[in-house]
Amino acid sequence: MSTDPEQTARTFLTAYGRRDVDAALALVAPDARIDIFATGLRGGGPADLRDLLEKTARAFPDLLLTVRRVVAAGRVVAAEFAVEGTQAADYLGAINQEKHLDVAQAWRFEVDDGRITAVGAYWCANQLYRRLGVKRQDQIAIV
Repeated sequence: MSTDPEQTARTFLTAYGRRDVDAALALVAPDARIDIFATGLRGGGPADLRDLLEKTARAFPDLLLTVRRVVAAGRVVAAEFAVEGTQAADYLGAINQEKHLDVAQAWRFEVDDGRITAVGAYWCANQLYRRLGVKRQDQIAIV
């Protein structure tokens, strides 16, 4: 395991892009703070991150994660990437309509001694739901 913060974040993203949730989570400290802003999660833990990664892998079996930029400043690493795929299962409250998703995301990692100690995940929830065919934000799952 690399102790270089940038390499740790890149290894996490590579595992996420392969839909290898266990390999990605192996880099996350057991007491890591997880903030997933688009879902409203603040101060969660690795189990919350696992839940997001597993839901993404399940909903998008053809997941393509394209890293656009990674910038490291000491132990803090910012990564800008795109998530693409065709929906094959319900996702974050949006029923499966087999829509194509392409959403830009930016994640902030804090890394200490090769372990990710904090994650801040950012993306535009409105864009995600529009791409998945949700017409009303006050009623995500349209039945």
